[in-house]
Amino acid sequence: MAFVTGMMLIDAPASALNNQGAVESSLTDNAVAVKHIRTREGAFPYVSAQAFRFWLRRTLETGPWEWKAAPIYREQKIAYTDANPIRWWDDDLFGYMRAPSTKASAVEARNADQSRTQETPTAGTVTRVSPFRMSTLVSIAPVSLTNDFGVMARQEGNPVPHEHQFYRTTLQGLFSLDLHAAGTFSYQNKTGFLNLDEVRIQEARENGLEELPDEKAFRLPFKERLRRVKTLLIAITYLDGGAKQALHYTDVTPDILFCAVTRGGNHIFGHIIKPDSAGRPTVNLDAFDEMLAVYKDDILSTIYVGWVKGYLDEERAKLEQHLAGNDRVKILHPREAMRSLTEELEINPSWME
Repeated sequence: MAFVTGMMLIDAPASALNNQGAVESSLTDNAVAVKHIRTREGAFPYVSAQAFRFWLRRTLETGPWEWKAAPIYREQKIAYTDANPIRWWDDDLFGYMRAPSTKASAVEARNADQSRTQETPTAGTVTRVSPFRMSTLVSIAPVSLTNDFGVMARQEGNPVPHEHQFYRTTLQGLFSLDLHAAGTFSYQNKTGFLNLDEVRIQEARENGLEELPDEKAFRLPFKERLRRVKTLLIAITYLDGGAKQALHYTDVTPDILFCAVTRGGNHIFGHIIKPDSAGRPTVNLDAFDEMLAVYKDDILSTIYVGWVKGYLDEERAKLEQHLAGNDRVKILHPREAMRSLTEELEINPSWME
């Protein structure tokens, strides 16, 4: 099976993109800490995969393209989407778990809820493993977290103090998209693979989806699968989100992006970036060359390197010089790189089989 395999770097020059509870030993009661990993080397700020996926979902819902997002329903302490990957593109690519309560009170409440008139009926539990996988975005080097002290002083009386942490670093994350799983919906009776119940199987048949009896699955037409995949991948290069944007205004679109279609889901780009003595990203050329040699039979597409000009230009020039004459790798702007990759997907439908 083929996967879109990618690695991204996000420049966070003064940021607090994902936060947690109170700052330890803070000067005020109203203090916010950034999420970070504490090690012997120091503090590594991070953005959780959940936060990134939230940013990406919001970007997909508001961007300049078609995107069909599933409605969300709430039952007391649980919430779930419509869990219908045939209709909803995010249910297809981000997965779901839906286990509606069978209590009489819950059933009565669902039946009385007028917002559920278009809901897909669900008798039991349906689940889907996400075809899109995202790592935690972690600082490439340890940093000293900065505590910023401020006040609310526009009102009469004493000012109200508050405090929050922020950092300066580069965040690195890995992502993967299972091209076979995108647009293919299983009805195997096991956790993560019972994507379709009887109601959804009937809808698949009524909509003319191809049945794959050996896999116990239904599949959308290639053009529909491609459209969903292309939109998701291109949206990564339009990414918008993050906490404390009113104070720090961090651009979270990738500044550097490595991506390719690979055979198998093992990640090939995880060790090609290393920090220098100042904690800035550098390309490990030996690791890059080893990756090209070891995985040459597993790399199905061109390797696209998206690199924004103006960001670490000396490192980009070093890589360009090193790759001169190598037609297996192309260096472009991140948006151009991802669009070029999706164009290769379009002319290679076998990668999505």
